[in-house]
Amino acid sequence: MITSPFLVGRDRYERVMEGWVDNTHEDAFTHTVRISDDDSSIELHAVCTPSPAYEVREARARILAGAVDEAIVTGISHLSGTRMVAGFTKHMAELCGSGAGAWRFVEAGIEVARLARQVAKLPRDMMAGFDPRDAGKCWELDTTGWVDLPNSCFTYSDAGKSLLSTRIVPTPMNAQLYAATPGAEKIFVRKKRSRLVLTERRLHLFHSMHDNVHGFDLHYEVDLDSERILAADSITSRLPYQGICNEPQQKIATMVGQAADASLGRRIQTSLGGMTGCAQLYDLTSDLLKLLTFS
Repeated sequence: MITSPFLVGRDRYERVMEGWVDNTHEDAFTHTVRISDDDSSIELHAVCTPSPAYEVREARARILAGAVDEAIVTGISHLSGTRMVAGFTKHMAELCGSGAGAWRFVEAGIEVARLARQVAKLPRDMMAGFDPRDAGKCWELDTTGWVDLPNSCFTYSDAGKSLLSTRIVPTPMNAQLYAATPGAEKIFVRKKRSRLVLTERRLHLFHSMHDNVHGFDLHYEVDLDSERILAADSITSRLPYQGICNEPQQKIATMVGQAADASLGRRIQTSLGGMTGCAQLYDLTSDLLKLLTFS
């Protein structure tokens, strides 16, 4: 049986995440994430070092609306010294506990970690002669600026790199993402919207993400009787490397006909993500599945 705790007593649920990055320190950024739905709204600020450390220097949280356990705010302050690498989500969950709204702050922490992988602090000499029209140069800066990018998806694999010399590849990457002006605000801005809609025996799942370099709008349709995915489609209005990032987007078609069960989240690690897939397509789909309960 497929259910969702967010559809109890209603046939529609929507959540919005807004996040941005300010260049507040010589060697660190301040990441801000707000998550809101019909029940509550929270905010998380975290000063973090960039790649490769990804360390939280300080963190503070606010409850903007709704019934949320205030003890979580105190717990968040103990994030200092934590690295946003493997085990970070588990540590966030331990700090937030099981009180009302804890999951929102855990999700906010995950989104902070994702924002940290969108901005870098490269030496100024590496930016000499930077031309945003040079996709090859941007690709090299990416794989230098973010230690975890190489082979994280198709675009940053050898196969993806090889296409740079055979295709015209436009990119929206800009100098501020690699070496931002001191004190610059909102050098990277992201908005995500997830939505569940129950229509008789069909469950529709939507997820969109729009920021400086990405534009994704996903939709899945699940038949609640057969517990299988009937439709899966995606519109990508903006990609980091148009002409390369497009390649793995077709993988979403493999979702049609799949069983919507507790193991689907693990299966998409290789079917949508991995070195032949798209990290964003995987993350957006995975986050939708986390809104569901399979029994």
